[in-house]
Amino acid sequence: MSTYMAKNEEVERNWYVVDAEDKTLGRISSKIAQYLRGKHKPTFTPHVDMGDFVIVVNAEKIKLSGNKWDQKKYYRHSNYIGGIKEMTYKELLAKDPEFIIEKAVKGMLPGNKLGRKMIKKLKVYSGDKHPHKAQKPVKLEL
Repeated sequence: MSTYMAKNEEVERNWYVVDAEDKTLGRISSKIAQYLRGKHKPTFTPHVDMGDFVIVVNAEKIKLSGNKWDQKKYYRHSNYIGGIKEMTYKELLAKDPEFIIEKAVKGMLPGNKLGRKMIKKLKVYSGDKHPHKAQKPVKLEL
């Protein structure tokens, strides 16, 4: 008996809604990454994008443990000499709360073409409204 390998045409994708209110960033991000990758399905195949679409609402109400709001920093560089910029997560929350969840989930996905395809199925919104009612998403408790 041979091992079952799914094909791209056989994949059935579902839509899920996750409420991030009062959830810890790392714990919710790892669960979202599992659903985006498709590891929750019994037909998981590593080289095929098996994942589902995940909608995250209330991104501005995410929690971090300890003093991470002030101590944890996000860095970016402009590729010019001395062009490093840093921002605490508290400043980042005020500026772009969706980016915090997107960056955490992206770091938990593969760093190749497949991972870049998977991250496109993540939709993050700062409020409790989202424009994906037509897809009939199912509420997912994490």
